[in-house]
Amino acid sequence: MDREINTINYLPDFLKEFREFGALAEAENPELLYAWDVYEELLKNQFVNDSGEPGVKRWEAILGLLPKGSDTLDIRRFRILARLNEKLPYTRRILEQQLAALCGEDGYLVEIRNGEYTLAVRVAMAAKAKFEEVGSLLRRIVPANMVIDLSLLYSSHSKLAGHTHAELSTYSHEQLRNEVF
Repeated sequence: MDREINTINYLPDFLKEFREFGALAEAENPELLYAWDVYEELLKNQFVNDSGEPGVKRWEAILGLLPKGSDTLDIRRFRILARLNEKLPYTRRILEQQLAALCGEDGYLVEIRNGEYTLAVRVAMAAKAKFEEVGSLLRRIVPANMVIDLSLLYSSHSKLAGHTHAELSTYSHEQLRNEVF
């Protein structure tokens, strides 16, 4: 924050006349600016969305998360928020709320196959970077007697039907299947 700190303004008028107090005030001004900057940084690090590198490291240590070398600060914040959003009871509705927070409202599909004791979760290609975190979330909250079937929700014919063959011919089959259009 841009602060103007001039401690000489806080001195009584008769002390402002002394050269020593003026020099003392000038020496204190940078120290007070530094103290304000440190305070603001500490305040930001209390909130995950505003945290910088030191705050994110602190949250990761508290929650026992290990960042990957390729993770950006936003991905690390995302993992912290994902861990903080876990809560009991683990109902389908709570699971869908957590998946919506992680992947977006249209970023996943959930299907419970009761007869097979299977939970099928499909993560949309747009949320592909968060696939591993979704798997970690499911391993922590899905009951141990259920099989987790987690995969990506690839592009289907219905998503590509609006494009002509000529438009799609510039892409490989793998690109059509794995990329977001």
